[in-house]
Amino acid sequence: MSVALNGKVALVAGATRGAGRGIAVELGAAGATVYVTGRSTRARRSEYDRPETIEDTADLVTRAGGRGIAVPTDHLEPDQVRALVDRIADEEGRLDVLVNDIWGGESLFEWDRPVWEHDLDKGLRLLRLAVETHAVTSHHALPLLLRRPGGLAVEVTDGTAEYNRDTYRVSFFYDLAKTAVLRMAFALGHELGPRGATAVALTPGWLRSEIMLDQFGVREDNWRDALTEVPHFAISETPRYVGRAVAALAADPEVARFNGRSLSSGGLAQVYGFTDLDGSRPDAWRYLVEVQDAGKPADVTGYR
Repeated sequence: MSVALNGKVALVAGATRGAGRGIAVELGAAGATVYVTGRSTRARRSEYDRPETIEDTADLVTRAGGRGIAVPTDHLEPDQVRALVDRIADEEGRLDVLVNDIWGGESLFEWDRPVWEHDLDKGLRLLRLAVETHAVTSHHALPLLLRRPGGLAVEVTDGTAEYNRDTYRVSFFYDLAKTAVLRMAFALGHELGPRGATAVALTPGWLRSEIMLDQFGVREDNWRDALTEVPHFAISETPRYVGRAVAALAADPEVARFNGRSLSSGGLAQVYGFTDLDGSRPDAWRYLVEVQDAGKPADVTGYR
C-alpha cells in the first residue's frame, strides 16, 4: 500500500461499479479515507438492477489499505447531497478530493438514432443523471473542498476534449452529456484555480467495466476471449487504471499545472509512470484515432 494520500479525504460520487469503483479502490490503496456513494445498496438496487453495491466498494477500499465509507445517495436529490457533505464535514472536517463519476445512463441511450427518433424521456433522464447530478454535487461539496488549499475536483467523462470535438459520440443525448462534463471541468478550473484548488476532466479508455464484460460474455480473467468478435477490444483497460490516474493526480503537489484541462488515463500513465494491473500502459484514445477509426486492423503494438 502507498501512503501518498494518508490523512486525505475523498468523495467518489458514483462509486458503485466501473470507473468509480476503480477510482475509489486506488485512492484507498494510496491511504485515503474514501466516501463512496451511489443508489445500489445491499438492501436496495437502483434501476440498473445489478449486483454491485456501494458497500462492496467500501469493503474493497478498506481491503486495499484505505478506509471505505458507504453512504447511499441519490445525487439528483439536493437534500441528500447536502446531508452527505455535512456528514463528511462533521466526521472529517475536510475534503481533499471530489470525483464526480455519476452516470446511470447505460440503458438510456440509443446508438446512432437521431434526436427526433430517440426516446425523449430516456434522453432527458440521461441528461439529468449525467449532468445535473454533477452540478448538484459540485454546488454542495466544493465549499468543503475549498476549506484547505490544494483540493482536487475530477469530472469523469467519456472521451477527451479533442476526440469529442471531432467525433460524433453515439447519439445526440450521449454526445451532449459527455461534452457537457468536459466543459464543467473547464468552468470549474476558472472558478477553483484562483481559490487554490484544481479541476480536471478525466476519461478512461475502453473500460472493462462489469457491464462491458457481461455484454461481451467474458470475465476479467478471460476477457481476451472477446477479441474474436471485437478485435479492437484488445486496447481495453481495467477500472483500476483510471483509478491510478486519479491517485497520481491527488498525490501530485504540482497538479495545478493541469487545471481546467482534459486528461486521459493513458496520457497520464505516460506522465506518472503507473501501469494497469497487467503491467501495460494502454493508450486507448490515440489507438482509436490512429487504428480503429482509421479503419486499420486491430493491432495494439505500440499502444499498450
